Amino acid sequence: MTDVEAAQAEIREILRALKPLKFRLLGVAASLPPSLAETAPLLDVEPADLSTEIRSVVECVVNDSLDPAIRDLDEVAVAAAGPEEK
Repeated sequence: MTDVEAAQAEIREILRALKPLKFRLLGVAASLPPSLAETAPLLDVEPADLSTEIRSVVECVVNDSLDPAIRDLDEVAVAAAGPEEK
């Protein structure tokens, strides 16, 4: 096994751990009941409750960080080595 193949194998192993973490985070966000500010946005309600904040942070982390990282790591984990790396 070359160094590149070993790195790809390690990335695949990391992905096997990372992908379930993404879904655990989404589960945490989904388990929180919507706040009054989310269900009745026209009411004069304080918008920054902790439930909304947690859900927003989880969604941002998943969409802005985890999804792109998983996608990019998936690509390099299966990419064929170039001639100079064989």
